[in-house]
Amino acid sequence: MNSEIKSAGRILDLLEYMASQREAVPLAQIIRDLGFPKSSAHGLVQTLAGRGHVVRDNAGRYMLVEASRHGFPFRRHEEPLVVTARPFMEKLRDESGETVLLATMNAHCDIRRLAKCVSRHRVRYDVNLDAAIAAYCTATGRVLLAHISKETVEHYFSRVQLLSYTRYTVTDIDRIRDMLVKVRRDGYALNDQEFVTGSTGIAAPIFDRHGEVVAAINLGLPTVRYNERREAFLLMVRSAADAISRALGYRRQIKEK
Repeated sequence: MNSEIKSAGRILDLLEYMASQREAVPLAQIIRDLGFPKSSAHGLVQTLAGRGHVVRDNAGRYMLVEASRHGFPFRRHEEPLVVTARPFMEKLRDESGETVLLATMNAHCDIRRLAKCVSRHRVRYDVNLDAAIAAYCTATGRVLLAHISKETVEHYFSRVQLLSYTRYTVTDIDRIRDMLVKVRRDGYALNDQEFVTGSTGIAAPIFDRHGEVVAAINLGLPTVRYNERREAFLLMVRSAADAISRALGYRRQIKEK
């Protein structure tokens, strides 16, 4: 009985510890911070990983998945995407100094945020992963809408109410259609204070090995900092998206003239 209670307590301690971590952590740090014996800590982490509460990245670090933090589990195809993207997200966060988000979209055009790396600036952009997001007026949403069929986009427009979240929000359907054409052509999308006043988002598509867009990476930051380094931020986001796509097996096809 005592052994079972002690193990249960350690599992709860570990879950609470992992929930408090903003970054993935190695086993050695878990052992050091919690004071668990190495064998016990390893067994507990493996138990959580086996139950889908924790994932291990390519660098051997562990992070709590959204099932435990936000109430919805990773789906089968999402966990490897997050594990692959995470180091590139951290690199983008460190190079830009800003918050990085990874998101996907389902067949109904609902956006699902999967992971984030939060800026270390005292004044920064941040959002709960399960917070509602409108596809038509956000950079992430526009990138993902731009790479689905016209029929699916039109069905989305037929049922969504185009609200003005700020005085900058574009709600004219024809203008949004034109934006989506431009996003697909240019390879990125911009949301400049259309969803949250004072914040700007830049997003780029992530392709899998079949050439399909499976996610978008987004850089969110205060508009005042975006205005200072627009081109640099855009280049960083597109480079990160390309790096993740290559890591997923994507190879850009060069068309012959």
